[in-house]
Amino acid sequence: MKVDELISRAKDSIAVKRVYGEPYERDGLTVIPAALVAGGGGGGSGHDESGGDGEGGGFGMAGRPAGVFAIKGDEVTWHPAVDPNRLATMAGLVAIVWLATRPFARRRS
Repeated sequence: MKVDELISRAKDSIAVKRVYGEPYERDGLTVIPAALVAGGGGGGSGHDESGGDGEGGGFGMAGRPAGVFAIKGDEVTWHPAVDPNRLATMAGLVAIVWLATRPFARRRS
């Protein structure tokens, strides 16, 4: 893939449509889903001693749900998405730190 093709694809990939989904309406309530999207890429070109030219590059993207905007009448509210895996990981880390520091707390008293 040529570097300018890569840049063109990257520009097409990182767009508002990737962050905000299509709004949908039901019973007077409009819901607009939103996501956290990140991407990056790189490329380069070079020449070798025999006179050959080359170029290449790559691009990657990741996204996860962030929540939804709910619109009813004149009122807009934000409802964040809950990631159960992140909650479980954080709870586990807090428990590990608590268990690891418990013996030190008993020595002080």
